[in-house]
Amino acid sequence: MRMDDFGDTCVLLKHGEVFLKGHNRHRFVERLHDNLRLALRGIGGSTWIKVAQNVTVLGGQVPQEALVERARRVIGFASVEPAVRVPSTMADITATAVAALRALNTERPGLGFAVRAKRRDKQFPMTSSQLAGRLGARILAEVEGPRVDLTRPDVVLTVEIDRKETYLSWARWAGLTGLPVGSSGRALVLLSGGYDSPVAAHRIMRRGLACDFVHFSGAPYTNAASVYKAYALARELNRYQPPGKLHVIALGKAQKQLAVAGAGRLQVVAQRRLMVRTAGALAARTGAQALVTGDSLGQVASQTLANLVAVDEVAELPVLRPLIGREKQEIIDEARAIGTADISMLPDEDCCSLLAPPRASTRAGLPQLHAVERRLDLDEVTAALLEGAQVLLPGEDTAEVPAQSTGCPAPAPAPAPAPAPAPKSESAPASARASAPA
Repeated sequence: MRMDDFGDTCVLLKHGEVFLKGHNRHRFVERLHDNLRLALRGIGGSTWIKVAQNVTVLGGQVPQEALVERARRVIGFASVEPAVRVPSTMADITATAVAALRALNTERPGLGFAVRAKRRDKQFPMTSSQLAGRLGARILAEVEGPRVDLTRPDVVLTVEIDRKETYLSWARWAGLTGLPVGSSGRALVLLSGGYDSPVAAHRIMRRGLACDFVHFSGAPYTNAASVYKAYALARELNRYQPPGKLHVIALGKAQKQLAVAGAGRLQVVAQRRLMVRTAGALAARTGAQALVTGDSLGQVASQTLANLVAVDEVAELPVLRPLIGREKQEIIDEARAIGTADISMLPDEDCCSLLAPPRASTRAGLPQLHAVERRLDLDEVTAALLEGAQVLLPGEDTAEVPAQSTGCPAPAPAPAPAPAPAPKSESAPASARASAPA
């Protein structure tokens, strides 16, 4: 059953945490609407946005299903409800409610229903409860079969009365809630190819942080499969925010330097420290105010409390870990929900396992780490890593880009859940310029 059979269609977007804000609420709403407009780009027709109290009404000359699909990507709405618009007269409201329940009961005979009414226009002659009772009675009188069920109804008919028009809806999807992306600042996500870091990125977006991404590959000692995965993950995550950039840094030679310097069982923690040090320097160039990782306490050797403390010692920015108390299965389930799980399952050569010792230290000592790092010129190593950085624009590709130097052989493209265009490159932060892997 299509809603456009009953009148003009639209979508009600109920505000999430934004409604808790005080005098600066309008700034959050403006950011929310900016993100909504961005999500509607390229939808194939004109759209309009109307603001009411704690709700945004979305409509346009495009199918309602397309509006719903785009709106469900926007972080900050508590629910997304396709609706029908009718004049705010009792006759129009009643006629539409009866027609809708008749059609629904034809599809599902004997369904239980409830009417929930909300009167935004206090000049309307009935209270919300009076209107709900009147509509329920008319439905029972004119439609044979449905029954009232106020506890566990099969269908909830919501009626929201505004001054000139009323919205009726009988379908609802949960929104992504949270704060509008960008309202809390900007962060740089250390994005691997696994389940954890994409979920961490999505969670931190829901706290209002816009995200750029940095991926450390094992090049030139590993192939480009992990870069393809990171690109596909960043492209999927960019569906939920104004698109962020993906910085790709070839870490392999620096990892070998740490191994030659005698890192031994400290290799994994030492290279994690180098990643955070390098990401911090990159964040200073991109305007990020925090780093984000997918660490979950105790999940692997590098994520014990002692090793996390050792890594944080070199961080000049806050390191946010939204998954710190999550179990692995919880993280995998959330990855499936946001659409990154299928990408994370693809095979690749992870830089974290490159040169890793048979038994990694679970309690890295800071004096030992300092001794290893003193054998290197870390400022020079970090500068070299940033100099060779590659900048990609996931989700903004318009043309094929031929393979050039990526620090590793260009393999055949890794398989992906859906065909993707070749990554588009932008100038690196320093003077280096590299194209995307083919």
